[in-house]
Amino acid sequence: MYIIAGLGNPGKEYGNTRHNAGYEAVDALAEKYNISVLDLKHKALIGKGMICGQKVALVKPLTFMNLSGESLRMAVDYYKVDPEEELIVISDDISLPPGQLRVRKKGSAGGHNGLKNIIKMLGTENFQRVRLGVGEKPRGYDLVDWVLGHYNKEERAAMDAAVDKAVQAVELMLEHGAEAAMNEFNRKVQNNADSVRG
Repeated sequence: MYIIAGLGNPGKEYGNTRHNAGYEAVDALAEKYNISVLDLKHKALIGKGMICGQKVALVKPLTFMNLSGESLRMAVDYYKVDPEEELIVISDDISLPPGQLRVRKKGSAGGHNGLKNIIKMLGTENFQRVRLGVGEKPRGYDLVDWVLGHYNKEERAAMDAAVDKAVQAVELMLEHGAEAAMNEFNRKVQNNADSVRG
C-alpha cells in the first residue's frame, strides 16, 4: 500500500493559495480515480482506493502545514507502510516557476516547513516527493504572505496544468518507480533553482 499525501492548510480561506498545491493534486487524483477523501482520522482527511493497480491511501493532513509530520507519522504507523518506499508527498515549491514540476526520491526540506516537520517526525529524508512550482517570492514580499496568497489568472492556468502533470507523475511512480517519473518530468526543468532548495 502507498500513502499519497498532499500538503496544505485546512479551511476555505486557504483554498486556491500557493501553499495548498499539494491538496489540489490529491483532490485531482481523488476525482480521477473516484476516491472519496472524507474519512477523518490520523489528524487528516483520508480516502482509500486503487490507482494503477496499487492500493493507496490519499491523505490531506489537517494539522496546518507546519505540523504535517504529526499526521503522516500516525498514518504511516497505522497502515504499516515503509516511508522510504511507500510514501509520496506532494507539496508546493517557491524555487520553481509556476507550473513546473520536480520529482525527488529523497532530499532536505529546502526551507519548506511542512517537509521539515515530516522529516523530523519520520526520522528520515528518504521519501519520495512531487514538488509543484508556485514561483519565487517577489522582492519586498513577506514569505508567509506569498505562500498564503492567491494566484493571478496566468498563475492559475499554469497551476492547473501542473496539477495534471502531478497526477501523471504519481501514476508513473506507482507503475514504474520514482526514477521513471524523474526522467519524464525533471528533464523539462531548464534552470538550476533545484540546487537552492535541495
